[in-house]
Amino acid sequence: MPLAAYERELSRLQAELVTMQQWVKASGARIVVIFEGRDAAGKGSAIKRITEYLNPRIARVMALPMPTERERGQWYFQRYIEHLPAAGEIVLMDRSWYNRAGVERVMGYCTNDEYHRFLHQAPIFERMLVEDGILVVKYWFSVSDREQERRFRSRQKDPMRRWKLSETDVLSITKWVDYSKAKDDMFVHTDIPEARWWVVESEDKRASRLNVIGHLLSLVPFERTDPPKIHIPSRPKGVDYERPPREEMNPVPDIASALIPSKDGQ
Repeated sequence: MPLAAYERELSRLQAELVTMQQWVKASGARIVVIFEGRDAAGKGSAIKRITEYLNPRIARVMALPMPTERERGQWYFQRYIEHLPAAGEIVLMDRSWYNRAGVERVMGYCTNDEYHRFLHQAPIFERMLVEDGILVVKYWFSVSDREQERRFRSRQKDPMRRWKLSETDVLSITKWVDYSKAKDDMFVHTDIPEARWWVVESEDKRASRLNVIGHLLSLVPFERTDPPKIHIPSRPKGVDYERPPREEMNPVPDIASALIPSKDGQ
């Protein structure tokens, strides 16, 4: 995807997302968008572009850590429920309750009974959400084994992104077929009419971001809602106030000035 074309279309789509956000707030809509898929498939970068210009009080990202001992003793869906959207909110889930059908199944972090109970309950749970008026959108980001490994090695060399790489992530290389089978079984049981699975081809990250944003916009029945006009008053003259001397304050060191070339070009 050429960079110039990508940035031009991304800017247009992000403006549409802001319009959608205004409608969500005004209408009281509730939206849950689930991002699942292969490790390093581009879920996080897609979420970042979606939320870049949105109000974090309206559109928030949910990325839960490992469950605590107490949460392990709860009903599996319980800790996700408190993060569901209220009226006028969008929740983007960077991984979700589908951890049970993916990494927990493949890595043996859950029992067979817990896994099969999840496959039975997940469609019921999601139908309950939809019946209550929540729009549930589920995306699976797909990437080839070669591209995934290339991205892993790129992260390993990049100190800014090395934190994204974990031991569990790299095990997906040796368990590629197991994850494929787990995904196929998950789709069979949870791809329901009320909450379909949508596959995002993510070999080209730029294209996948545009595709997923455009598709999400097509699923939300939003209308243009102009925000209320806000009058900015004239600033009154200061009265009975004298600012303390700057010398008495603790300024942040001005390291930026050292980066500006002097007049003689040095």
